[in-house]
Amino acid sequence: MQYSVDIILPTYKPTRELFDMIELLESQTYPVHKIIIMNTEEKYFQRLLTGTKILKRYQNIEVHHLSAREFDHGGTRRKAIKYSKADIFVCMTHDAMPADTSLIQELVQVLMNGNDIAAAYAKQLARPDCREIERFTRTFNYPDESCIKSAEDIRRLGIKTFFCSNVCAAYNRKIYDEMGGFEKRAIFNEDMIYAGHAVKAGKKIAYAAEAKVIHSHNFTCMQQFRRNFDLGVSQSDHPEVFEGISSESEGSKLVTATARHLWNIKSKRLIPYLFASSAFKLAGYRLGKAYRHLPEKMVRWCSSNRNYWH
Repeated sequence: MQYSVDIILPTYKPTRELFDMIELLESQTYPVHKIIIMNTEEKYFQRLLTGTKILKRYQNIEVHHLSAREFDHGGTRRKAIKYSKADIFVCMTHDAMPADTSLIQELVQVLMNGNDIAAAYAKQLARPDCREIERFTRTFNYPDESCIKSAEDIRRLGIKTFFCSNVCAAYNRKIYDEMGGFEKRAIFNEDMIYAGHAVKAGKKIAYAAEAKVIHSHNFTCMQQFRRNFDLGVSQSDHPEVFEGISSESEGSKLVTATARHLWNIKSKRLIPYLFASSAFKLAGYRLGKAYRHLPEKMVRWCSSNRNYWH
């Protein structure tokens, strides 16, 4: 059976790299029915399109514009999915470059391995300019072996049972509708919130190691702080998923493994920065978890998503 597949792609101030991404998506061995772009702030998108004919070249691209205040990690994707009638939709970010033309094929193959698999997410490879600590983090979070996670794995894997990244993840539309979809309002982490609900409802989350995208960031300590603050907020807002499951233990494992890696490759000089950046992450996360007890101005200052608080 050939399942129909749509791409859900939020964009904000995209660069010309978006055109390369679209070319690769349109060249996939498994056909993409429609690419639904949810663009924040129309002026930046129109500026990028000036002098190009990509929308005329590919008639299956559908663009919807919204303002920065309208954007919401859960709500915007939820709205985009309503424009899709496909059996499977693949959520991506505009800075996730398919590593090859078999990305969609691999995701569909894993997702359709069982009727109870709610989502399958791709392996993320570091960009050439990625710093060593972030490069190792990609290896730690996205190993070479695929796996399928269920509620039975919570005791063994903890928070990682719910790990699923909308940088590139395919979803079974039937299960998505049964589950009620993404949160209508989410500051961040909409992918793991959905995955958590799905796992607790008896569904499974798959990691498709053969499906690969190139995606990494070189965040500053303050950027890490703010991202982790929003992560803490999202977990605080959804105790039905995250209560009783620690994220900090997984973070400690990552720091320990990274320090060992840096020592082994004779990059000891990076270890102090590893500890400093990890301290920023932990501080942001803990403040986010306690955001209800903080002054409103401080909450906005700590968050990377200021518009969420309006």
